[in-house]
Amino acid sequence: MATPSRETPTPTPTPVTSRGASPSDPSSEVPDERSSALPLPLSWPFVEGSMVRIAMENFLTYDAYEVSPGPHLNMIIGANGTVNSSILCAICLGLAGKLAFMGPEDEVGFFVKKGCSKGIIEIELSTSGNLVITREIDVAKNQSFWFINKKTTQKVVEEQVAALNIQLSNLCQLLPQDKIEEFAELTKIELLGTTEKSTGPPEMHRYDCELKNFREKEKQQETSCKEKPEYEYEEVKLTREQMKDEVRKLKEGQISMKHRIEELETQHRNLEAQIKVKIEEIQQSLTIKEMEEYNLQRRRNNACKLIRDLQNELKNTEDGVNLQPKIDAITDDLRRVQDEKDLCEFEIIDKTKEKETLEKEKKSVNNGIIQLGDLKHHKEEKLRLRYRDTYDALLWLRNNRDKFKEGVYEPIMLTITMKDDKNAKYIENHIQSNDLRTFVFESEEDIEVFLKEVHDNKKLRVNAVIAPKISYADRAPSRSLNELKPYGFFSYMRELFDAPAPVMNYLCSQYHLHEVPVGTERTGEMIERVIQETELRLAYTAKEKYVVKTSFYSRKFVTSNTELNAAEFLTFTVDLEQQRRLEEHLKEVNRKLKAVESGLITLRETDKLLEHKIKELRQKKEELFQRKNKRRQLEQRISYKLER
Repeated sequence: MATPSRETPTPTPTPVTSRGASPSDPSSEVPDERSSALPLPLSWPFVEGSMVRIAMENFLTYDAYEVSPGPHLNMIIGANGTVNSSILCAICLGLAGKLAFMGPEDEVGFFVKKGCSKGIIEIELSTSGNLVITREIDVAKNQSFWFINKKTTQKVVEEQVAALNIQLSNLCQLLPQDKIEEFAELTKIELLGTTEKSTGPPEMHRYDCELKNFREKEKQQETSCKEKPEYEYEEVKLTREQMKDEVRKLKEGQISMKHRIEELETQHRNLEAQIKVKIEEIQQSLTIKEMEEYNLQRRRNNACKLIRDLQNELKNTEDGVNLQPKIDAITDDLRRVQDEKDLCEFEIIDKTKEKETLEKEKKSVNNGIIQLGDLKHHKEEKLRLRYRDTYDALLWLRNNRDKFKEGVYEPIMLTITMKDDKNAKYIENHIQSNDLRTFVFESEEDIEVFLKEVHDNKKLRVNAVIAPKISYADRAPSRSLNELKPYGFFSYMRELFDAPAPVMNYLCSQYHLHEVPVGTERTGEMIERVIQETELRLAYTAKEKYVVKTSFYSRKFVTSNTELNAAEFLTFTVDLEQQRRLEEHLKEVNRKLKAVESGLITLRETDKLLEHKIKELRQKKEELFQRKNKRRQLEQRISYKLER
């Protein structure tokens, strides 16, 4: 259901029953403590849950207005534009209906009359003692306060409304204008269910569903329970009994024969197994004896040959006393080379630490240069300084993106990329600062998760919107840019920057960027001609913003112009002197790093040569030790073999 614009002048409605008071009348103010009406007489004609009274104060175009519906059919009749639908809005909002059901507006403060700080809706429902529900809307906080006799919560109001079988989402009870097509598409079965929920007791629809299920089960049982004729069953039963008797007699004769056969087969298998085991044992014992004799003779021959070889080798082996001086010399060389290697390794460790320090310093300088030229970093820093709540919500979003099902976009000022920084002033002067720091969501479920965390839990004051489902960003302007170029216009505002599709869609729907032309100084010089010939209602020159309105009384054009403020968030400047110092520092660090790396290469090559030399010396020393101990080892081996 479309809601009237807040810019619409206040009309004079024609109510069914009006007891309204002007806003200045003190008696029209709604107190914080509400009281219910006295119990109604038995002859009270209203059905339980009927609306007895609807009162509005500072709501949409109304200052103060009250309607008293009758107990039967009520009709509100008026010409288009007399805001008859405002009463329907008041009913839906006053009974805790969802904003989305009333149209595209996502802030309850929209429904308060322009210029007022708060608005009030009061609805009296027919019950045993009449129920008075009051909703007070605070524009500054964009919040609602609920009263039923005393201050309460929206959840309690929803429970009270549901208890009276008031279903605002049921199209048979409340049918806004933009839901008529959806209502017409309901099938007969769906319409019956909706009507049952709307007019009958709560159990009526449940009983209807249970009856359908019982009927389906009855059909299935009828299909599966078809019986055969009784005479066929008796005939088959008799035949089966006869066959069972024959099978029993055959089995009784077979059992004795089977037992005797099994006994004979078992005896035969046992005898064969015993014979086979005896044969295998004899063959295995014979084989073992033959192998033992063969191995004994082979070992004896090998031992004699080995003793002869060892004795010949012993004759040719030198005495170990002559090798000790060589071993001592190699030990001294090995100790000296090892000391050189240890010193080289200490130098490598020092150089490695120096390299790590220089690399960290290089990384820090590089980060400084990158941050100095990083537009997004500057935008985030400005956001942190100016709007700390929005910045904290941004950090939470980046760490919890897995909680969202569809697209979620960071504050608009961070997602916009200017094609030319000099045009940033037009964007910032046209789009309100509140929207520049607004988060954009693609689904209502995701925005509820986000607001519950940052609003309710973290108490952060941030803005969030849902991108329109209808595409506005792809719409062509109503007038070709070629028609406006003779007046100095060079672009529409939409073409001055890039942004994600949902963000661009939201901005075009709210600010009509595809219809706002941007001009040059030439446009400003001929602005009167531009206004008269182009009939533009909003345009930008190089330095000013022009807004053209039509006088309500004289129907003449009234033009206002505003000087453009300099861009603050969508552009930045770089400290060139600081950038030069960082670049010089980076060169010096790179020079030192190169020298350290060259020194490390030399030290590692030296360490490798020393390692190789140590390996050679150890090998020579090992060979000398083996030669020294070889004679003694040969004598021991010969003695051991002779003893055996």
